[in-house]
Amino acid sequence: MNYYEEEAHVSQINVDSWKKIFVLMKPYHHRMLAVTALMLFSAAVDVVLPLFQTYAIRAFIEPGSLEGLWPFAALYVLVVVVQTVIVVAFARSAFTIEMCFGRDLKRMTFEKLQKLSFSYYNKTPVGTMLSRVLSDTDKISMMVAWGLIDFMWSLAYVAGILLAMLLLSVRLAAPILLIVPVMALLTLWFQRRILAVNRQVRRSNARIVGAFNEGITGAKTSKTLCMEDRNTEDFRRLSTRLFGNARQAALLGSVFAPLVLFFGSMATAIVLWQGGILVRENLMDFAVFSVFITYSISLFEPVQQLARIFADFVAMQANIERVEGLLEAEPDVQDRPDVIECYGDCFCPRREHFEPIVGDIAFEDVSFHYGEASEMVLHDFSLQVKAGTLVAVVGETGAGKSTLVNLLCRFFEPTSGRILIDGVDYRERSQLWLHSNLGYVLQSPHLFSGTIADNIRYGKLDATDEEVRRAAELVAADRVALRQEQGYDFDVGEGGDRLSTGEKQLISFARAVIADPAIFVLDEATSSIDTETEQLIQGAIERLLRGRTSFVIAHRLSTIRRADLILVMQDGRVVERGTHAQLLRKRGYYHQLYTEQYTEQAIEDTLSAPSGRGVGREETAQS
Repeated sequence: MNYYEEEAHVSQINVDSWKKIFVLMKPYHHRMLAVTALMLFSAAVDVVLPLFQTYAIRAFIEPGSLEGLWPFAALYVLVVVVQTVIVVAFARSAFTIEMCFGRDLKRMTFEKLQKLSFSYYNKTPVGTMLSRVLSDTDKISMMVAWGLIDFMWSLAYVAGILLAMLLLSVRLAAPILLIVPVMALLTLWFQRRILAVNRQVRRSNARIVGAFNEGITGAKTSKTLCMEDRNTEDFRRLSTRLFGNARQAALLGSVFAPLVLFFGSMATAIVLWQGGILVRENLMDFAVFSVFITYSISLFEPVQQLARIFADFVAMQANIERVEGLLEAEPDVQDRPDVIECYGDCFCPRREHFEPIVGDIAFEDVSFHYGEASEMVLHDFSLQVKAGTLVAVVGETGAGKSTLVNLLCRFFEPTSGRILIDGVDYRERSQLWLHSNLGYVLQSPHLFSGTIADNIRYGKLDATDEEVRRAAELVAADRVALRQEQGYDFDVGEGGDRLSTGEKQLISFARAVIADPAIFVLDEATSSIDTETEQLIQGAIERLLRGRTSFVIAHRLSTIRRADLILVMQDGRVVERGTHAQLLRKRGYYHQLYTEQYTEQAIEDTLSAPSGRGVGREETAQS
């Protein structure tokens, strides 16, 4: 599903979801209660303040006397000061709740992402995860800190005004009581439709941003494929849709505002008409009449606010469900409680209980399929590997090579069968125990923002500068640093985008080397390195892997001729196994792959060499 289409249309509030949010807010319950009490007291003061107007008219304006004015003024100022202090205290507390709860939600969601298995990252877009951790948590914390309090204040204020009106004059309050529900329903109807249209505006804008981004980043491809007309037409269609959605939102807003003004003016007009009649007939004094006018003018803004906040609550239901969905997600691979008690977890490891790894590995009737899929991608695989053995895994794309090593690394667990390390099922030990003794170099290397030295040191955080340099020299990564003016202090940029793919690969080699792992996994790790660099590091890799259990997924078959064991995979099964020489003598599937690849390489060498004579003689003899 497209990330931009993910936002759900939620039409009602799920109370259970809100209960979970309040549970997460437990550290701030006392502060929330204090803020609620302050806001209710503030609403009561706001209701009472116009009554000072009644007293002033009766005591000073009608008799034309200033007697007692100063005590009255002092009391009025005191009430205003108290109200100001309440508002300041509320604002500070609300800001504190918003910032602290938002921080807690971000920490909880990010910590959950650290615990989740690779399968979650395989099926969840990066944009979705970023939205949950950044945008959704901000909206929830803001609505909890401000929306709930504003809703309670508006509710208390409206109830207080209506009660005061009824106590002052039932006859004059009756038409207001009839208009308020109509006004509330009208506002709620408009708010929901404005919200729905604004969702469409946001999605249309997101599509435009995506199209604009693709148009820029893919400019070279677009031009070589002559797609300018199509891109322009797609962009025109998206911008037209955005214009239509935005115009609809503006139209709804332009109709809603006058309607609100109309009902408010009508309510005020009714109060003036009926109140004027009551005052003329001496059934109501002017002081009460003036208070009614003040109440009627100030009543409809909080009514609108109640409807707006309720619509925001409905809209935020999607944010709450997305965050709760992340927080409640369970890793597909997780340690048992007794294993965690013994070895700890990734946040609180008990390394003193970690047994050293020798490197004996056994696969016993291992089968595997991803998620809910019924088709097996690995079938009844069994293998015994002694410590220090170099195992190469070859096969076409989709044969199951990466699945095999991912199971070994416990990024996934077997659907059936088991994997033993040093004679023990690796589920009897913690994931961190295995990963702490594992060196993994990916086909597509990732570097973190920072310097070359920082990225190498990620393999061993307490490594000295000398250890960093020694690891780099061992795999020829020092050549990358020497090309830069800042040397090892060169900033590689976000994702290492200031370096070539081959240079990033060399640094990732050094990062794995410095950790000194017992088990090495190289996932087509030399496929992004040019032939010259590959020749430089082949010897280093052989020295590095000597004495360690190693699994190498190979793209270039010429790089694995010295492997102790070569597994040839096809459709999730091992169809051949043996050494390079043994497999060539069988003249089976491996021989076919090797011959095809060697022929292609020989042709490339012939085309690149000054003369085609003599190319590949040594290789032919070995074959």
